[in-house]
Amino acid sequence: MPGRFPIFTDKHVQQRLVEGLRRRGWDVVRAIDRFEEGTVDDVLFEHAVKTGRVLVTNDEGIQRLGAACLEQGRLFPGLVFWRQKDYNAMTTGEIIEAFERLAAEEAPFAYPLRRIRPPARAQARERFKRGRGKRGG
Repeated sequence: MPGRFPIFTDKHVQQRLVEGLRRRGWDVVRAIDRFEEGTVDDVLFEHAVKTGRVLVTNDEGIQRLGAACLEQGRLFPGLVFWRQKDYNAMTTGEIIEAFERLAAEEAPFAYPLRRIRPPARAQARERFKRGRGKRGG
């Protein structure tokens, strides 16, 4: 059934995104509010699984944990990720829109690893910025 899913974010997710999701009615819990600084990825991943929350990150280590779980046949609520460099290409609003589209899908976590990619307009904007930097430098 489509709808918003509970989220658990790691320390790599920017506060403005957490606040934006909350303003839109998402149930978001941050790892930094539950665990000490430096808590290992395995603990965060297992907490998300235990509490039934979708883990949100752009940490490649946690992405590998999700892939390893799938290889072992272990199920988990879901993992949404994007590359760190995509923060430069996407606005907070574009990331929130991606979450809203995901929530509208009939079975968003039929395959539990979901990558958010910059929309075409964000990719064009980033190419434009890089091009201007080369000419100006």
